[in-house]
Amino acid sequence: MALAALDGTIVSTAVPQIVGDLGGFAVFSWLFSGYLLAVTVTLPVYGKLSDTLGRKPVLVAGIILFLIGSLLCATAWNMASLIAFRVVQGLGGGALQGTVQTIAADLYPLKERPKIQARLSTVWASSSVAGPAVGGFIAGYADWRWIFLINLPVGAVALWLVVRYLHEPQRARSGAAPGGAGSGAGTAPGSGTASGTGRAPRSRPRTDWAGAVGVFATGALLLTALVQGGVAWPWLSVPSLAFLGSSAVLAAFTVVIERRAAEPIIPGWVWRRRTIAAVNLALGALGLLMVAPTVFLPTYAQSVLGLGPIAAGFVLSAMTLSWPVSAALSNRVYNRIGFRQTAVIGISLATLVLLAFPLLPYPGHAWQPTLIMLLLGAALGLFQLPLIIGVQSTVGWSERGTATASILFCRLIGQSVGAAVFGAVANSVLSARLASAPTPGLPEDVDGVARALEDPASLSAEAADYLRRAMDTAVDHVYVGAAGAGALALLALLFLAPRRFPVLTDDPADHQDHQDQQDS
Repeated sequence: MALAALDGTIVSTAVPQIVGDLGGFAVFSWLFSGYLLAVTVTLPVYGKLSDTLGRKPVLVAGIILFLIGSLLCATAWNMASLIAFRVVQGLGGGALQGTVQTIAADLYPLKERPKIQARLSTVWASSSVAGPAVGGFIAGYADWRWIFLINLPVGAVALWLVVRYLHEPQRARSGAAPGGAGSGAGTAPGSGTASGTGRAPRSRPRTDWAGAVGVFATGALLLTALVQGGVAWPWLSVPSLAFLGSSAVLAAFTVVIERRAAEPIIPGWVWRRRTIAAVNLALGALGLLMVAPTVFLPTYAQSVLGLGPIAAGFVLSAMTLSWPVSAALSNRVYNRIGFRQTAVIGISLATLVLLAFPLLPYPGHAWQPTLIMLLLGAALGLFQLPLIIGVQSTVGWSERGTATASILFCRLIGQSVGAAVFGAVANSVLSARLASAPTPGLPEDVDGVARALEDPASLSAEAADYLRRAMDTAVDHVYVGAAGAGALALLALLFLAPRRFPVLTDDPADHQDHQDQQDS
């Protein structure tokens, strides 16, 4: 997990050195977008493969592919090749993220899962803080290519540990249930029999490769439209409409393929079961919500508060510090009141915290948004982890990879949609303020606002203050929109999720009856 977590943050501070060496400033954002796209569209594919072929072969293949991508990135000769190799990294990263979460649920019983999930959250939190610093240190004192080469020894150790010490018990798989539900919710960890069916194991599990290609192509076109729309081309332009239209057509074809497949990559039960469908929608809304702090808060801290990049990063890191602590303690809450009620409390508090952000004074002090982020992380720790553990506890081994991948996939899709939507909101607010500005000497368009605030000495005092106030208003609007996403997550839980999640017992004989009840 550290491989995937660190790679998401360590590259950011080395962008100036990479661009200075390879060129390609106009497209460098694809270093991040290409990686995210590859991770997102492969998550459901790897989730299904881990249910069909086992966790270990998928995780080993993912680590190897990630390391190959890292080695290729270190040998890149121009920006285009580096972007292509980052996509290769992302193809391996998709296997790491989803499969590690699934293995954690396989290895630990329900009472112990909060501890291991909190440790995984701590890995992400530590990477958010350490990644930019490590990347900046390497870029400043060594060649930027070492940012990718450093993955090789870490990955080699991880690969050796997984190959030597991860031993999956043999599990029998029954035939697909009607409606594509698959086997009867799986077996309990360590058991070697099918879940109450008594059928012999299938010797050659069938893999829906046509569906995998369809999901990959549809997601790639859709995410490309969302990531590049309003950046590389206007939203109402031929490229945007072409990508969106093509993704809609491919989505229709993929649905047809999946409905006919014996073991589809995205089976229908993912959306037919109320618990999983509600959590998918709620975590999709969480992805929307997260765009506000992760994308716009650093800009706010630097442009409005006048902080440096490092200090702005520490304002954001307050959220990553309180999140794993809250997540680790969440089991004391959901063991008393249930998964749904704990998540409802968490997202309700998060929505209120987001609504408090626009009430901060202008220009304010750095401790104020830091406190907001500290409270937001604590609230979201109560929200996300109970939902992930809750869903993993309602399915058996043979469905856990698919279920885990579906909720991670929905969250990443939400992030991509949120970046597009909230980016449009911020740009519209800034454009309106520039159009009605009473002060001369301001930038002519939105692109010039950030450049002007980086060098406020080039502006008059009145112009600089006007731009800061405009940026403050734009970020306030984004946080109000993020609070709206929190409200959508709350509605999904209140009206779609069952009051009590149908948690599986450790008795394999109960699994088939449990699944039949969920599918009915």
